[in-house]
Amino acid sequence: MSGDLNEGPLAPAATVTPPSPKLTGREKRRQRRRRRKIGEEIMGWILVPLILFACYWSINAGFAFFGTTPSAVFDQLKQVKTALEKRESR
Repeated sequence: MSGDLNEGPLAPAATVTPPSPKLTGREKRRQRRRRRKIGEEIMGWILVPLILFACYWSINAGFAFFGTTPSAVFDQLKQVKTALEKRESR
């Protein structure tokens, strides 16, 4: 009995947290849809500029491969257009 007197105060009992309510099927679907939309937005902000840059680079590479420039191509197209207009007016 005397050994019991030297013990300190008792530790408080651990409180039991109630289990979190389970999500219904609709709530799970809403969460998945929201996450997917956010993921698509992030990928869009990253991929669209990359795709545009790749298109610009490929067009410039194509012009360089054929040894021409965009202004030369447009000038030639204008010449073709005027030639076709002259042909139709005859």
